[in-house]
Amino acid sequence: MITRELLGTGTAPDGSTLTLHLEGVGHVVRIGNEVLMSSRSHGSEQAMAIHGVEAALRSPKPRVLVGGLGMGFTLRAVLDVLPPKSEVLVAELFPCVVDWCRGPLAELSHGALMDRRVKLEIKDVRRILSAPGDGFDAILLDVDNGPDALVTAGNRAIYSRDGLATIVRALRPGGTLAVWSAAGSKPFERALSRAGLRSQVVLLPARHNSHKGGKFTLFLGHAPRGPRPEGGPPRRRPH
Repeated sequence: MITRELLGTGTAPDGSTLTLHLEGVGHVVRIGNEVLMSSRSHGSEQAMAIHGVEAALRSPKPRVLVGGLGMGFTLRAVLDVLPPKSEVLVAELFPCVVDWCRGPLAELSHGALMDRRVKLEIKDVRRILSAPGDGFDAILLDVDNGPDALVTAGNRAIYSRDGLATIVRALRPGGTLAVWSAAGSKPFERALSRAGLRSQVVLLPARHNSHKGGKFTLFLGHAPRGPRPEGGPPRRRPH
């Protein structure tokens, strides 16, 4: 029988309770009774980071947005492949998740939040997408269980036509949007194409360095290398 030890609790904006438990040798975060994330299944987050920042590596100074800190696995993987002259902005909605990643979960990401390249914003990722500054070479979103399985109802706007248009404006020319999902979604694939992104779907292993276990889905949307859509951040001069 697996023992369960409560390590922390928090409250979501809608009043739902978040809990962090140590269960056997793994950590589990739940929102209500639903498992939000587990340290025993994190291969997909690492693979997401590698696929998501591939195009960003062509930039002389990559700028990446990670939406959803989680247990820090995606952030750690992003940092492991990005050069020293990079900027990684992390948006996390739940303050308790940040506290856990700085406390009982810090070892999982090898202290990723302490990296000099990281800037943390405890806010809804939509606010950053609406004011992206100089734009992003890569936008990695792991804030839900997919475009059809939302953690908070307000996140529906991210995957809408207007939400995707906002993301496209936030991407630098040739940039990539990566969206983690527990399952596929043909409507979302079509929505990416309608937004002007080249759609790609990649199946991700649930467990790191293992073909065992289930598969998750990564939606990729590649922005064209041409001029940025009207209203987007100014295009950078080549270096």
